[in-house]
Amino acid sequence: MNASKVKVSIEFFPPKSMEKFLDVAKKLSSLHPVFYSVTCGASGTDQAGTVKTVAQLAQNCNVPVMPHVTCINATRESIKQLLTTYTDLKIKNLMALRGDLPSDMKSTGDFAHANELVKFVRQETGDHFDIKVAAYPEFHSEAKTSQADLENLKRKIDAGANCAITQFFYNTDAFFHFLEDCDRLGIDVPIVPGIMPIYNWKRLNDFAQMCGAELPLWLRKRVHDFGDDEKAICDYGVGVITGMCEKFIAAGIAQLHFYALNQSDVVLQIINNLSLRVARMERSEMRG
Repeated sequence: MNASKVKVSIEFFPPKSMEKFLDVAKKLSSLHPVFYSVTCGASGTDQAGTVKTVAQLAQNCNVPVMPHVTCINATRESIKQLLTTYTDLKIKNLMALRGDLPSDMKSTGDFAHANELVKFVRQETGDHFDIKVAAYPEFHSEAKTSQADLENLKRKIDAGANCAITQFFYNTDAFFHFLEDCDRLGIDVPIVPGIMPIYNWKRLNDFAQMCGAELPLWLRKRVHDFGDDEKAICDYGVGVITGMCEKFIAAGIAQLHFYALNQSDVVLQIINNLSLRVARMERSEMRG
């Protein structure tokens, strides 16, 4: 088990205060992330905020940046312009996503699915971008079957994606079973676990309902015991996430992707705790 060899990546969203945000990003740069990712509006309406944030990170932090690109309601021309913008900013990584369907379940753009976006990016830019896509260990809420969801991921990989980053989850068994399913289907790119620290329980519940992630019964009952003590919930969450990360490292997972929610302290605490725990375990193994 070697924590020093595990790569870390961190996800942000376009901030209201750029100055405060850049302070957070600079603090987290001490972890030497392989990239910072920047989300955009799920319907593709906030690409301008994403571009601005990406540009600021590229100029102020010595960390590669990966913008999210959603294709819902996008045209080929608008995506071409966006790719040109990111190429000019010397961006080498993209997260290719469909985005959320509007309430009427209809898209007016040129792309119906993320695999079509991946294929288009490859056609337009060749191997310039390292393309990541989304994966769902607990399966996408719109998928009719687990097999259909896996086949959708396979289509994105076959279209040219280099890597998949998962939706957040707290059931590590679901992740490891998912890896086995991917292997059986011939999906041979890295699958990076997406990790959501527990900052605020109500907010986490909202996220989980929105994206279809499961909050396990054991976690909900333990958090319930803390009542309204948000600090106690956060501290407990740090322990839960640290334990999850230990399992990933022990299993040989090469990268951990943290949903930082534009905060630094909790992620830094988790990584510090993880480094201390793993160092103790390695010393014990050497003595044994």
